[in-house]
Amino acid sequence: EIGALTSLTSLWLYGNDLTGPIPLEIAALTSLVVLNLGANDLTGPIPSEMAALTSLQFLSLANNDLTGPI
Repeated sequence: EIGALTSLTSLWLYGNDLTGPIPLEIAALTSLVVLNLGANDLTGPIPSEMAALTSLQFLSLANNDLTGPI
């Protein structure tokens, strides 16, 4: 389970044809500085739980089918 990787500082999953919603478990990765989920087929809203990623300095969600406010 990805949520167990709490010391992870960079997660780069650009262009991997990921589908479905952004997993809520990503919000548990509170050490993340870089998160790139761009160029996939992610759908649905951006989870509000991602506000817990207070160390995040770079976020890319471009080229997905996400909806709602940031």
